[in-house]
Amino acid sequence: MTGSTPAPTTVQRLTAWVSRETTGGALLIGAAFLALIWANSPWREAYQTLSATTVGPAEIGTLPVHLDLSLATWAADGLLAIFFFVVGVELKQEFVAGSLRNPREAGVPMIAAVGGMAVPAIVYVGALFLLGDTGALHGWAIPTATDIAFAVGVLAIFGRGLPVAIRTFLLTLAVVDDLLAIVVIAVFYTSAIHWWSLLGTLVCVGLFAWHVRSRRPRWFVLLPLAVVAWALMHASGIHATIAGVLLGFAVPAVARHGEATSRTTQYEHRLRPLSSGVALPVFAFFAAGVTLVEGDGPLAVIGQPVVAAITGGLVLGKLVGVLGTTALVTRLTPLRLPDAIGVRDLLPVGLLAGIGFTVSLLISELSFGDSEHTDGAKIAILGGSVLAAILGAVSLRWDARKARTADMNLDGREDESRDLIGDER
Repeated sequence: MTGSTPAPTTVQRLTAWVSRETTGGALLIGAAFLALIWANSPWREAYQTLSATTVGPAEIGTLPVHLDLSLATWAADGLLAIFFFVVGVELKQEFVAGSLRNPREAGVPMIAAVGGMAVPAIVYVGALFLLGDTGALHGWAIPTATDIAFAVGVLAIFGRGLPVAIRTFLLTLAVVDDLLAIVVIAVFYTSAIHWWSLLGTLVCVGLFAWHVRSRRPRWFVLLPLAVVAWALMHASGIHATIAGVLLGFAVPAVARHGEATSRTTQYEHRLRPLSSGVALPVFAFFAAGVTLVEGDGPLAVIGQPVVAAITGGLVLGKLVGVLGTTALVTRLTPLRLPDAIGVRDLLPVGLLAGIGFTVSLLISELSFGDSEHTDGAKIAILGGSVLAAILGAVSLRWDARKARTADMNLDGREDESRDLIGDER
């Protein structure tokens, strides 16, 4: 029929499916589960060999580039840079035109994010001192991270019937959490900086920013600039994924040259399928493969003090940090919760914030490398994240069944927002 909308192609349907929040969370869990099974199967040596397989040049001509990395390292340093680029453009969009633009609206979740990082770190450090394993203190930042894709995926599945404002609150909290995690990685997990390489990175990012603002930016210009910026950041000693964040922040968040949407939105839509469908699952596959059947067995790994410290930080520390900080802020300052959100809604939000996963796994590798704490840390991250997800899902259904008032945030005005999760088109 004339004027009818053409049916989406197979590629378009697949891209839309991969871009869903529920799909991203499911792929993460599936990849981690597959890695755990393979790493503890009779064929575990094949998994370990695959992870350790070296790919890439040690030098180009006479120039040493040190890119002869294992597949596991390529996943953590290379593919994860795509994820951090998407995080970067999302952060830029939120700061310029989104939920972080208005400090009064974003104030409570932003401050809650700070509390939700500080308290887990305190719980982690306190647990290690109590259990007598101060050698693992360098991993204090492991339980401070929140996995946006995983947390929002659980909310999308189990939060149906709750106000959309809860999703916005969780997203704002998780976005600020990610920004702070990036700062932590750059400041506390960088041993030495090679300044000339870092300067080269900044030059490439500057050229990327200039070209991405042009009327018709070309991928064959942007992609090489991004790759060189990543390689120079890797050579500088700062974790290479930071280059992805800087490049994401370089993309303009305001529509230009007559375009209908901002380029941050365009690039986020283009790269999210690659991030959610490839980068994150592959990283999870290589990062989560902890072998428990060798050495002293699973009980020895699970009994490590670092396991209790990380699990307590993710499940208990995040919950207390988010709820406690919010309670203090709303009682001691003029800031109030957004419309349609009540104090009881923060219980599932605090639990979902304890889903660390992607960034926590990355920080564990930066903290311990191949030390005796690595396996215990990864098991704790996986177990703590799954426990937080289950408790969050249960609390979401409990919250959805309870009656809601016209003034959930108790600010003396009737809530304006009526949109519910699951009703959005």
